[in-house]
Amino acid sequence: MRIENIMRALADPTRLRIMRLLGAMELAVGELAQVLGQSQPRVSQHIAKLCDAGLAERRREGSWVFLRMGTGSQPGAGRAGPVGDAVARLLAIAEQEDAAFYRQCEDDRRRLAAIRAARVESAEIYFAAHAEEWDELRQLHSPDRLVEQRLADAMGDRPLGRLLDIGTGTGRMAELFAPQADHIVALDKSLEMLRIARAKLQHLPAHGVELVQGDFADLPFAAHEFDTVLLHQVLHFAQDPAAALAEAARVTRPGGRIAIVDFAAHDFEELRDRHEHARLGFTDSGLAALLRDAGYDPAPPIALDGAELVVKIWTGTRRPAPDQTRGEQDRMVKEASR
Repeated sequence: MRIENIMRALADPTRLRIMRLLGAMELAVGELAQVLGQSQPRVSQHIAKLCDAGLAERRREGSWVFLRMGTGSQPGAGRAGPVGDAVARLLAIAEQEDAAFYRQCEDDRRRLAAIRAARVESAEIYFAAHAEEWDELRQLHSPDRLVEQRLADAMGDRPLGRLLDIGTGTGRMAELFAPQADHIVALDKSLEMLRIARAKLQHLPAHGVELVQGDFADLPFAAHEFDTVLLHQVLHFAQDPAAALAEAARVTRPGGRIAIVDFAAHDFEELRDRHEHARLGFTDSGLAALLRDAGYDPAPPIALDGAELVVKIWTGTRRPAPDQTRGEQDRMVKEASR
């Protein structure tokens, strides 16, 4: 029986500690070994048992392997479901009732705090090294706070459901919209930027956000997996924006929404060389055509004028797929509008 696998996986003090730690945040295998004070091969053996039972999931980023609580969202991963939730509640109660377990978990959390601090310090070093070039670009366009406010207004009061933040960068958009989303997937191709985002987002509940390495031209997700898709200052890096939006549409549920924040068409050629921009912004008609071709119904764009580089917000609603039955279309639109 499945429950027997779960109970066997939990029948070890180290694995109980791992489950408590993963309930707090996603951790690399090496970070877990550091907190537990055990060798990495030994910790990997414990992790294998938890993953086999569906209580934890592995995710690779370059040469690093990260662990999180089992959710069943990755292909082939187990689904702990209500049993996994019950395990988390049981361990929280165990800390209240078992003084020795509480002391061990407190020691683990103190070591975990050191890892959190190291992540923040590493992010600060990275920002310091790149601050000058980023400040130079920011001076050309509208203030970030104004852009964020107008984007939040554009998204309205409607729940965001499952949100995919494509090209999450520092994780700011994921942080901004976390209160309105059921779950956020923050995706970036750069391992360096994922490291920065992880430091920024580590205060959020571990079950509410996950970081994934991936390319916007080949998203590692199933069709119709997200209610909302966001591309914030990332589409101008696409050599083929049509392909990137087609992928975004593939993973958006019918009735779901897309929001694109990017520059209006401009002639700052230096952005190609100094900041690797593949596109010098977009025209309203051009981006509306891209959205329609991808399967979205575009809404009127929002412009943030008053700076040398004009920032615009383009939104759209995903049309139902032609081969879906009417019942399927109605169900998926209803789910996306909850």
